[in-house]
Amino acid sequence: MPNTDTIREALQEVKYPGFSRDIVSFGLLQNISLDEGHATIQLQLTSADPTVPKKVKDAVESRIQAIDGISGVSVEIAVQVPKPGGTPTPGGSQPGIKKLDGVKFVLAVASGKGGVGKSTFAVNLACALEHILSTEGAHDGVGILDCDIYGPSVPLMLGVGARPEIINDKIIPPANFGVRCMSMGLLVDADAPVVWRGPMISQAINQFASSVQWAPMEILVVDLPPGTGDAQLSLVQTIPVDGAVIVTTPQTAAVNVAQRGARMFAKVNVPILGVAENMSYLLTESGDRQYIFGQGGGSLAAHALETELLGQVPLDTEIREGGDHGIPISVSSPNKPASKVFRAIAEQLLKQLRSQ
Repeated sequence: MPNTDTIREALQEVKYPGFSRDIVSFGLLQNISLDEGHATIQLQLTSADPTVPKKVKDAVESRIQAIDGISGVSVEIAVQVPKPGGTPTPGGSQPGIKKLDGVKFVLAVASGKGGVGKSTFAVNLACALEHILSTEGAHDGVGILDCDIYGPSVPLMLGVGARPEIINDKIIPPANFGVRCMSMGLLVDADAPVVWRGPMISQAINQFASSVQWAPMEILVVDLPPGTGDAQLSLVQTIPVDGAVIVTTPQTAAVNVAQRGARMFAKVNVPILGVAENMSYLLTESGDRQYIFGQGGGSLAAHALETELLGQVPLDTEIREGGDHGIPISVSSPNKPASKVFRAIAEQLLKQLRSQ
């Protein structure tokens, strides 16, 4: 005979319309009751699309009726319509997530594809933010959370190699250049592969959010892996993100993928604060610009996403060398053109966050 656990497992096979994720993991399921073979399913979702509740209801009824021993199904859906101008999550979960204690702003840095220099950008952005805040006399500072579980590179780029300490059941993130850092790269051996499935990734990100002593902190920069997989979805269901920056390079292939990846944030109620174009041009000794990877891609992406182009970071061997040696160019050469771009972007983002 079926029971509520059987029904829950079946509901985990029902995908939310337009997503590859199921309605249970999205937090839509409120209650299951079973009375002499008749199942009653109670759901709650947030959507401005009147077709979504019916699609969910039909899918749930079809799946539960297929279970042996079920004589009938009642599906009750409470629908919350989002406020005008807001883009809802399926479960409306992002607005209701508890903020990280003592962290004022959480800023996600994302890209659609790999190889665009997103982590390098995130590290230099964090250092630029720290410089601005320290100049203002702020004491809460900046942190960076490396959510790339499989290929963590932030510790190398930031020059952090010390293992985190644990004090009073809290992980104390090591720091360099005033930026506190947490990464899977600090917890496993450098040559040890991380072979994890989705639930373990979700658990790791939850631990990074809840068990790390981030406070007090002005801004936590979150470096997301490329794409829209488990790490990204886990983050936005665990931490209230105040805004996202999309990193792309100028060529069409990178721009197209960046746009697709960015639209995930719209679906989960995270505002896109702007697009940063990395590796935009090579500045020659004569001062001319050579557009190695094409031109205008960042502007196209920003226009398509209805946001602004925050800046164009030039190609510079010192950026790469800084990442290899653990001294970001924003720290080692603050007057270089690339460093000035990072600082200008940091100033824009800080202004946007504070004006929300």
